[in-house]
Amino acid sequence: MRVIVTDHARQRLFEERQRGIRIEDISKAARLIPGMVPVATRFRGFVSLGGRAFDIVAKDIAQGRLVITVIGK
Repeated sequence: MRVIVTDHARQRLFEERQRGIRIEDISKAARLIPGMVPVATRFRGFVSLGGRAFDIVAKDIAQGRLVITVIGK
């Protein structure tokens, strides 16, 4: 499945709360979500390789799975 990370989500990775989360962590988390996600939904409880816990907001579009934002813990 193709994972598309929005510019907004990429910009948030530079904020203090999201420090330690990489694009690869987001892509892996998005691929772990089973089934179809027709509306934007928050998925909780992912952990980056650096140890930072985070949530993602994602939805499925025709081109793949769109990651709208990342919320660090």
